[in-house]
Amino acid sequence: MKDLCSLSSLTEGGKCIVRRLSDDVKMRNRLSSLGLIEGTCVTCMMKSFSGDLSAFLIRGAVIALRNKDSEKIMAEPI
Repeated sequence: MKDLCSLSSLTEGGKCIVRRLSDDVKMRNRLSSLGLIEGTCVTCMMKSFSGDLSAFLIRGAVIALRNKDSEKIMAEPI
C-alpha cells in the first residue's frame, strides 16, 4: 500500500482510493450518504481559486467539499 494523503492534497485530475474517513460520526454518515466510503475511487475535478473548496467525482456525481472536511479523509493516490 502506498503512503496515504488527505483528499484535500489531491491536485486537479488526481485520482485516489479512499482508505479512511473522518472519525466524526456525523461527518462520516454525511459522506457515506454521498457514496464516499472506504474503497471508493475519487477524482479531483477542480479546486476553487481561493483553494478552500474542491470538486470531486465520486461514483458518477460531482461533489464539492470544503478543505476542512476533505483533509480528514485519507486516501491512497493511484
